[in-house]
Amino acid sequence: MSEKTSWHPGEIVPASGIYACDCGGDHHWSTDVKGHRFPPLPSDCPGGSWTLRTQAHPEDGVG
Repeated sequence: MSEKTSWHPGEIVPASGIYACDCGGDHHWSTDVKGHRFPPLPSDCPGGSWTLRTQAHPEDGVG
């Protein structure tokens, strides 16, 4: 089983960090806190989920 690499809006944030939308444009970013819920993607974003770009506490691991 592979480790999860993307999360949908409303899911619980697994690790604090900077997340980007998955639309491929790298133009929508969100700084999220572990235990909170992911925000909705911007209305003009064609993506469907958030992916981790920079983890705030790498020693904690993701997921």
